[in-house]
Amino acid sequence: MNVLRTQLAGVARRPARLLLTGLAMLVASFVVYATVLAQQITERSVLDGLSGTPATVDLVVDGSAPLAPAALEQLRAVPGVADAAGRAEFSGETGGQYLTILADPGSGPLAVTRVTQGRFPAASGEIAVSPRTADRMGLPVGTTLSLFTVWDDDGKPGKPVRLTVTGLAEGNGDYGFTAYAPTATVLGLGTGGSMARVDLRLAPGADAAAVRAAVDRTVQAMPAPAEGAERPEVRSGAEVRTDEANSAASDLNELFAVVAMFVAIAVVAAGLVATSTFRIVFAQRMRQLALLRAVGAGRGSIRRALAVEGALTGFVAGLAGVLGALAVGHALPPVLRAFDFAVSSPGVPVLPAAGVVALSVLITVLAVLAPAFSAAKVAPLEALRAASTTAGRRDIGKLRWAFGLLLLLGASAAAGYVITHLPGRDAKNYDPGPMLFTVVLSGALAFFALMALGPVLVRPVLAAVGWPLRRLGAVGRLAVGGVGGAPRRAAAVSVVVALGVTLIAGVVVTGSSVRVLVDRELASAVPADFELTANGGERLPAGLIDQARASTDLAHVTGYRRLDNVRIGGTEPQLQATDLDLAALPTLDKIDVSAGSLAGVGPGAVAISGFATDLSGLAVGDTTTLTAGKKQLQVKVAALLPDSGPLQSYVLLDASDLSKLGAPATYSGLLADAARPGEDGRTAGQKAMQQLTQGRPGVGVEVLADQRDEINLAIDAVLAVAIGLVGLTVLIAVVGVGTTTALSVVERVRESGLLRAVGLSRGGLRAMLTAESSLYGVIGATIGLLLGVPYAWLSIKALGVNAPLTLPVWQLAAVFAALVVFTAVAGVLPARRASRVSPVAALATDG
Repeated sequence: MNVLRTQLAGVARRPARLLLTGLAMLVASFVVYATVLAQQITERSVLDGLSGTPATVDLVVDGSAPLAPAALEQLRAVPGVADAAGRAEFSGETGGQYLTILADPGSGPLAVTRVTQGRFPAASGEIAVSPRTADRMGLPVGTTLSLFTVWDDDGKPGKPVRLTVTGLAEGNGDYGFTAYAPTATVLGLGTGGSMARVDLRLAPGADAAAVRAAVDRTVQAMPAPAEGAERPEVRSGAEVRTDEANSAASDLNELFAVVAMFVAIAVVAAGLVATSTFRIVFAQRMRQLALLRAVGAGRGSIRRALAVEGALTGFVAGLAGVLGALAVGHALPPVLRAFDFAVSSPGVPVLPAAGVVALSVLITVLAVLAPAFSAAKVAPLEALRAASTTAGRRDIGKLRWAFGLLLLLGASAAAGYVITHLPGRDAKNYDPGPMLFTVVLSGALAFFALMALGPVLVRPVLAAVGWPLRRLGAVGRLAVGGVGGAPRRAAAVSVVVALGVTLIAGVVVTGSSVRVLVDRELASAVPADFELTANGGERLPAGLIDQARASTDLAHVTGYRRLDNVRIGGTEPQLQATDLDLAALPTLDKIDVSAGSLAGVGPGAVAISGFATDLSGLAVGDTTTLTAGKKQLQVKVAALLPDSGPLQSYVLLDASDLSKLGAPATYSGLLADAARPGEDGRTAGQKAMQQLTQGRPGVGVEVLADQRDEINLAIDAVLAVAIGLVGLTVLIAVVGVGTTTALSVVERVRESGLLRAVGLSRGGLRAMLTAESSLYGVIGATIGLLLGVPYAWLSIKALGVNAPLTLPVWQLAAVFAALVVFTAVAGVLPARRASRVSPVAALATDG
């Protein structure tokens, strides 16, 4: 008890040491509890914002069978029902593009729209459009348009309906093709005249259960639905809103499961940093511990006292982290709402908070065990040596050597297994799960081997990366010598930095490779910004492509032809062939091939898709016969595509060969890019394409660039989230560097005083200690890149996708430079503190 009291009294006298020791755990606790609050905020925001049903809806009548128009008045007449809104939609074509019209009251408690300009339609023949629809489709307020609503069996439009845009209205989503109108108007456009559902609002004071029962009786009394369809059901508005929100946010749990994995890695990093800092602190207190041993304290009592100190550190750090996260979590939503971001506030999850504090205590106790046992084992006479002597030990012991080499052998064996069992290109029935698991296992074993052998590996890495610094003069040599003089400490900190850099390098390299793969696939599926085609397989009018080429808002205009009845060799299925010119569009240069070269496609030479390859068994250089009706053509295979060809075709031919197979001279479709980048350029290009469709019913425009943007946006978001999550580990590592430097300054006061006494200036001392701090980042970043890049490449190959192995040099260089800067900044404050101590006071310190 006396030993414990002595240790706690020492903690009370030096609270700064407690803060430094627990700083990494404080950050980790903040991150863990902030993640809990972020999930709660996200879930509440989703429930509040992603439901398409207004909060005022009390009952909803819907089902697999549509509701007849008469059902709306029947349900509105039920006693206790104050209002009813029928939900219906209809899609038609105008100006070569599809427009979806949704039914909405436009005003009142059941409305989902808000008019921003003009007025909501009040009569038949009137619609309101969303702002983006007005911009994209050229439909400002006052525009009159023709909507083709009825199509015959030949795919040709019927008689158009004239509609007038009376206003702009915002709804639950603005996708650029959305309009709104009263229910009666929407029902009048369709041939079926039915509603998908009816929303009901109850009168104030009405008995919800009684009204629901009455509504249910009314539904049961309606005519029976068609065979195979179920009768509509009655559900509460709250139930529907919850189902809609859960459906819209179905990936939330999976997302936060991934977040939890990265948070767990950050917590492990915090534990490693805590272990390192406890080891440094206990080394600095060796003389105190020796005196306690000399006056009769046993090893067990010292271990228990140090463990209690660790638990206290963990409790304070965990509590501070939880309170900090709680403060930020409740302060952030009001700030975001001030900038028009609809974000809900979190609650105060007590059990997770207690769990985070308990986890912090547990990790710090585990982190303190190894240093505590080492400190308790030291004999009194041995402990009377300087702390720096203990910290500077270079040996790791035979057992640690053997354990580290065994881990390294295991990592190499696992990686070797993956390398020898990688799938070939376009492998069939390949399951990447076991291979990816083996890659992760190999990476984990390599990291643990790095932890075990770190003090030995630091020296050769430091010799390589410290060479330029030594050439800068005495300060550089002193900095390198300071890090090399305590290899255990340098290894403990650098390993955590290496973990963060390994993860970031893996994300950057994998993201770069996946980006190239996606670009290749998009080049085939979405080769241009716009596509103009005729419905029902019709051909485009003659002269249309010349009009498109004359527009200043369009670029890379090219036409293409299709044949849908091409057979390869003696195979039975009829495949689609096209003569799209690969040199006409810049994106087509990115199309990947499994074998051969697209440059070889020309008269008498074709490229075939992966499906056509499997079907025919052809290889590059083989000769085959293409058949279309009664026409035949002998061609040579110049290239094999991994998937489908451009525009989802199976055979890519030269234009002359497609003509020989009977293709008409007129084009099947037209592709074009916007002449200017950005949203304004795309809108101008879309309007130019729409002008081409004027007076040509059945000719439509599709904005392919929107599909490309959605995919690219999704990839960017995934990479940003991944780098942000990996950054948690880097944050912990930077905190560890700052803590280690600060404790090192305390430990080396006499050394600093001696350097000042022999002529080193304050600026020189600050530069030396800052350089030491940055060297931790240099060593860790170097090891992290050496591990991260190969494992990223191995993971890409293990996935079984045809992604190339890329090396984003500039991005990796930026990661390296950023880590060096961050770790250097972490050492600035401790270096300034050390430079302020006078040489006389420093030399008088008992070292």
